Amino acid sequence: MQGFFCGCDLTEPFTPRAVLFYIMSKLTLFWHRRDFRLEDNAGLYHALKNEENVQPLFVFDCHILDSLEDLDDARVTFIYNQTKALKDAYRKQGADLWVFYGSPLEVFRKLCSENQVKAVYTNRDYEPYAKKRDAELESFLNEQGSTFKTFKDHVIFEKEEITKDDGQPYTIYSPYANKWKAKLSDFQLKKYPVITYFSSLRKAPLSPLITLAEMGFKPSQTNFPKKDIPQIILENYHQTRDIPSLPGTSRLSIHLRFGTISIRKLVAVARNVNQKYLSELIWRDFYQSIIYHFPDSINKAFKPVYDNVEWLNDEVAFDCWCKGKTGYPFVDAGMRELNTTGFMHNRARMITASFLTKHLLIDWRWGEAYFASKLLDFELASNVGGWQWAAGSGCDAAPYFRVFNPLLQAEKFDPQRLYIKKWIPEIDTKNYPKPIIDHKFARNRALEAYKKALQ
Repeated sequence: MQGFFCGCDLTEPFTPRAVLFYIMSKLTLFWHRRDFRLEDNAGLYHALKNEENVQPLFVFDCHILDSLEDLDDARVTFIYNQTKALKDAYRKQGADLWVFYGSPLEVFRKLCSENQVKAVYTNRDYEPYAKKRDAELESFLNEQGSTFKTFKDHVIFEKEEITKDDGQPYTIYSPYANKWKAKLSDFQLKKYPVITYFSSLRKAPLSPLITLAEMGFKPSQTNFPKKDIPQIILENYHQTRDIPSLPGTSRLSIHLRFGTISIRKLVAVARNVNQKYLSELIWRDFYQSIIYHFPDSINKAFKPVYDNVEWLNDEVAFDCWCKGKTGYPFVDAGMRELNTTGFMHNRARMITASFLTKHLLIDWRWGEAYFASKLLDFELASNVGGWQWAAGSGCDAAPYFRVFNPLLQAEKFDPQRLYIKKWIPEIDTKNYPKPIIDHKFARNRALEAYKKALQ
């Protein structure tokens, strides 16, 4: 098991008494996934309250990590740092976090072959891969006489909790948000008092942590946003959120993505401080609902007729877009911010996505995949939802003929060109490229292509 199991070395010899205890004791496993915290953790709370001898663990999923191209992918470093923080938190309670690298199913096969596993607790994930992975694990555990218990944690409402009166899922944001707000109460925001049941944690010997090098990665030097809730930013969010040159957004998206902060905590603050920020959190729940009810939307147009659009998919134009060299300053500033920091301001995300799909007539899936490879806060549901919204093929009440003018957008949201100058130092020199396409021509071409597809 050494080299596979990175929680402790089970090849070490046990005393007879230790062997007897090891054989007789039953473990309950709590599987951390996108919930890197002890505080207000739904699944961990239920595991500790209902079971004893609870052993927490985390799996670096090789199916995900092996698909990453950059050896210094900042998200791997972020997750790695969180496993270290979790280990420290558990050790303060006399427990420890087991950490693995491999296929989750194979990890649990190994654990069940060497332990009496009573149950596995975890928090739910609604992405197609996660649902398939969990179904396979539940089937295996049931065969072993163990149980698999999952809980809602990283959304406020899930599955069928917010639906139309006929039970069908909402596909338009506004009515979804109205019912979401109407249903929200203090009950949904109640914290889970995990600390009350820390005595149920398995008191385990300290174990080593796998290194990034052992998984084929090296540390990233990226500076990650803090997870503190910036009160003044939330108070002024409705006024500053569209100005990319200002620190006018919370920058908490990476922490929501990996669960280092509780969504309940953030919603509780937002509903009392800023309704516009609350609406952005509702968008997050909405996209999670869409991906749960319509899993095919991750690679097919939500509105199927839009898959009839004849994309040009010009690789040279795509490369210009990726590198921030389209000749449209707002677009290029956004792409350079993304490539440099792993973050892009939300207004810039809308403009860059619209430009790729409408001006260049490049398949939204190309852009979605590029963002997925670069964004620190990449979350499949929101990324796909945002790209389909920009392409006109997704959950949007607006017609397809909305085509953002990048020049007018820059005048409106970056009038002094502070954002543009920050990311394009050569903006006023001959080294900055001319526009790769004329706006009016591109808009008319896009409208014709969409109109043809929808006939």
